[in-house]
Amino acid sequence: MDKTSSTISTVALADDHHVIRHSLRLYLETQPDLRVVAEASNGIEAIQVVEKSKPDILVLDLLMPVLNGLEVLRQLSKSGARTRTIVLSMHTNEAYVLQALQNGAAGYVLKQATATNLMQAIREVLGGRRYLSPPLSERAIEAYAQKSLSSDEGPPTGSRSLTLRESEVLGLVGEGHTNQEIAKNLGISPRTVEHFRSRLMRKLKCRNQAELIRHALVHGTEALEGGVAG
Repeated sequence: MDKTSSTISTVALADDHHVIRHSLRLYLETQPDLRVVAEASNGIEAIQVVEKSKPDILVLDLLMPVLNGLEVLRQLSKSGARTRTIVLSMHTNEAYVLQALQNGAAGYVLKQATATNLMQAIREVLGGRRYLSPPLSERAIEAYAQKSLSSDEGPPTGSRSLTLRESEVLGLVGEGHTNQEIAKNLGISPRTVEHFRSRLMRKLKCRNQAELIRHALVHGTEALEGGVAG
């Protein structure tokens, strides 16, 4: 059922950058029918604020520390939380958008979009609809999903032969980190990260970086938690 202007809708913000959360809060609180009730700076906190505050809307960054945004979506979906989530991300890659939607996101807004786009997303999602900010479109995501489905033959067997370090790199690739960020996180050089990427592409039979990202989004956590080689 659509929210009306006489109803106060509650919002929680989850982003590891304080300045972004502060700016979003200031903007959203100019709306008489919206109230920001909680903030989170990492994925675990995001789940906790949803459980405690039960907001109508969660605005969620994908690249969250401790627990990434996709895993937050998965856990909230499993828990049956009634909060509807809008992903706020810098990534325009269809793989990220598709994974977010498949894991329960009701909206996907690009960080380079305008504040008006975010407000439109909140209104649409509160009304029970889905929202993708331009230039994303339902047609493009559906076309990507069909292409992915037709090219998939199940999880590549190479996932089972990854070393622990390869699985760590794959997981960070899936979270959207750059080579420099992965290097800093793991205490290795960016050149070594590039070497790991090349090795992962060979093992997983990925033809390009886009396929590696898609594989990382779908199987990265499974590879890290599963039976990886020593």
